[in-house]
Amino acid sequence: MDRLNYQHLFYFWNVAREGSVTRASEKLRLAQPTISGQLAVFEDAIGAQLLRKEGRKLALTEKGRTVYNYADEIFALGRELTNTLKGQAGAFGARLSVGIADALPKLLVYRLIEPALQCQEQAQVICHEDKVERLLAELSLHGVDLVLADAPATTSPGGRVYNHLLGECGVAVFGAPALADLYSENFPQSLDGAPLLFPTPTTALRRSLDLWFEARRICPALRAEIEDSALMKTFAAAGVGLFVAPVAVRDEIEKRYDVKQIGELQGITERFYAITVRRKLDHPAVTAILAHAKDLLGAP
Repeated sequence: MDRLNYQHLFYFWNVAREGSVTRASEKLRLAQPTISGQLAVFEDAIGAQLLRKEGRKLALTEKGRTVYNYADEIFALGRELTNTLKGQAGAFGARLSVGIADALPKLLVYRLIEPALQCQEQAQVICHEDKVERLLAELSLHGVDLVLADAPATTSPGGRVYNHLLGECGVAVFGAPALADLYSENFPQSLDGAPLLFPTPTTALRRSLDLWFEARRICPALRAEIEDSALMKTFAAAGVGLFVAPVAVRDEIEKRYDVKQIGELQGITERFYAITVRRKLDHPAVTAILAHAKDLLGAP
């Protein structure tokens, strides 16, 4: 195809968003055969199927997901241009789509992203939480601009990726006041037999914890394995068990969940990465995140 037909792209984008030709035609006030015909022409011009039937709905193919993500950016810029021409410049700001590994501490994620919301060129931040593997697939399809994770990516389904180390910080054990008082004496040996809430084995922190406890012959009682860090803190606040979290957000954790720090686990640090498909990061919001991360976590 020599030139992209933006009218066809617009029809495809609406069908993908609505999940069916019927709803898209109602929204656009066009006949269904018109939409279907233009979609067929668009797929023929691209040389690939973009949508497939899944039950009563239309789902995106892999190529369709790539086209949809670009279309989303294109029409977002169109809306921004319209607002600018109406004298509402910067109403939406630059878009920043962030993939967040579901095991990351939510308070720390907010602290990392916060500068993007407060920088001079305010960004419209879109957050997607998922497994790292799926987020990297979205990264390769330009579904997200960067992925925040606790470990570097070695490969991506779409090819080369770049790992930007944001920083690292120590970790500490926290618990509800009654449990914290019970296990604070003779720490960390007091953790032998103590009820502990663990992250799942797929996380970098869990692997570090297993090695740390094994090396010191400390065997805590595993009460639960919880993937979501916010859910883990909710369990801990109810007194179910102790948990481990970054010391960088100690004050926020203690205040929000009414827990107390018992002590730091010397020798364990958590590292945090921004993963992108570009070596050079020139998005103003990303630049703000990287600069702030060094203050929050400490320069690597």
